[in-house]
Amino acid sequence: MARIVQKFGGTSVGDVERIRNVARKVEAEVRAGHQVAVVVSAMAGETNKLVKFCTEINPIYDAGEYDAVVASGEQVTAGLLAIALQTIGIPARSWQGWQLPMRTDGTHGKARILGVETRDILRSMDSGEVAVVAGFQGMAESGRVTTLGRGGSDTSAVALAAALKADRCDIYTDVDGVYTTDPRIVSKARKLSRITYEEMLELASVGAKVLQTRSVEVAMKHRVRVQVLSSFAKESGSSLPGTLVVDEDENVEQLLVSGIAYSRDEAKITLVQVADRPGVAAGIFGPLADSAINVDMIVQNVSADGKATDLTFTVGKADMERALKLLGAAKAEFGYQRLISDDNVVKVSVIGVGMRSHAGVAQRMFKTLADKGINIQVISTSEIKVSVLIAEEYAELALRALHTAFGLDQA
Repeated sequence: MARIVQKFGGTSVGDVERIRNVARKVEAEVRAGHQVAVVVSAMAGETNKLVKFCTEINPIYDAGEYDAVVASGEQVTAGLLAIALQTIGIPARSWQGWQLPMRTDGTHGKARILGVETRDILRSMDSGEVAVVAGFQGMAESGRVTTLGRGGSDTSAVALAAALKADRCDIYTDVDGVYTTDPRIVSKARKLSRITYEEMLELASVGAKVLQTRSVEVAMKHRVRVQVLSSFAKESGSSLPGTLVVDEDENVEQLLVSGIAYSRDEAKITLVQVADRPGVAAGIFGPLADSAINVDMIVQNVSADGKATDLTFTVGKADMERALKLLGAAKAEFGYQRLISDDNVVKVSVIGVGMRSHAGVAQRMFKTLADKGINIQVISTSEIKVSVLIAEEYAELALRALHTAFGLDQA
């Protein structure tokens, strides 16, 4: 008997019939003799509706009451799924985050999980009940309900799997696994049978929407085996149809590059002719950090006389106007000549643990783009990733060319 945590997202529980479909998937694991806990999101569109209610009443709402409102979506889904399971003869009960409890810090709207208490839920599961847990929510030390931020149900599921010492955490989505790139753009993209935690973390951080970044961080930290699979695909036999996210030692494919990711949520800002002296960069990026504006790629070009520099960096599109306003207010302090912005850009990244032991990945990437007439504006790298910023109009061409260049096309 295995202990399995299953997680179903908003599209998987979008209406009553889909909730019944989820119940049948849970039933299959129970009938196979497994002990099962299920983590659910709110029904598709429900969280957006609840957020809209809050902002309509008061755009500057109380964060604690906001959490009390938006956490209710998962509560409804958990109760409905428990009823659906009971209806087909599977003992089940719903659990709210505060009932476990799933303890978090007190940062409403984007709380971080501190720990999960499992005594009561394990007692319930040991008695034969399926535990249906409301994802996305927890409880602060104050006793108030907290929420984990968008995509937080993935994190809830992986954290629960770690606390329960589950054999596997199955994340059900509207895709049937992790692909080498977006199959909607590259028809030759193929599904990976396995991918490492580090590769999945990089993919999630640079635009892949399959798993939420924090959930991968938790999985990697606690070595939780995660499987990504579709709620809507018909499963056959006992084989696992999705993609397993595992330790590097378990990944036998060992591709040089495992995936090509992209993000359209990028805006480029350039400060022209900034004084080149100690403390200027800290002075520029400090106010952005204080305003919770995340800076990603950074390039600095020093002038020939060494007295001035052009500083280019990227922020999220939604943060561009706020960033420009902050930088405009600081012009007198830093004395830059001009401020240039561009949100018609896209970040394209190649990711693979094989980069650690093979040279030439960046050179192949740059040459492939050059051969297609695509200009690279900004470059950033990590041990297993190379990212470039290019004009948005070339995004699809770049993805297809790179996918072919690194041998990822389906045979």
